[in-house]
Amino acid sequence: MNILAAVDFSGFTEPILAAVGRIAALLPESRIWLLHVAEPDPSFVGYEAGPAAVRHQVAAEYRGERERLQRYAEALRGPGREVTALVVQGAIAETILAEAEARGAGLIVMGSHGYGAIAELIVGGVGKVVLRKAGCPVLVIPPAMARVAGGTEHRSAQRHEP
Repeated sequence: MNILAAVDFSGFTEPILAAVGRIAALLPESRIWLLHVAEPDPSFVGYEAGPAAVRHQVAAEYRGERERLQRYAEALRGPGREVTALVVQGAIAETILAEAEARGAGLIVMGSHGYGAIAELIVGGVGKVVLRKAGCPVLVIPPAMARVAGGTEHRSAQRHEP
């Protein structure tokens, strides 16, 4: 089975990786893509990118995200199990859906931050959009599991679900 796991380096990351590991253990020939959706490059979306120091800082953050995701991928690899780390810039829900379709995912695994009804009314929930539009089953890790797992909030986790 092809599994797409969307991670944002928040408290959801460990429970997502644990769930994917358990599922993959039952399906030895599974292929896993770990996806982190990064913030779009400001110059790409029409904003001034800022001074060189800011651009270097953003580039360093992207490198760190890629390295961290690669470490997670290495930890999930096993006999007959291919794991690929993907860092893609874009709108979160749309990128998750596009990558799931492109990879032929049979399952999407992600977290739901559960910011509440007002936040969902204003911006909508990434998890809700993915659940509604996905072409495959979606396993959503609930907020209570992230709180139990702990972890520090990453800057991208503060702006979106998974």
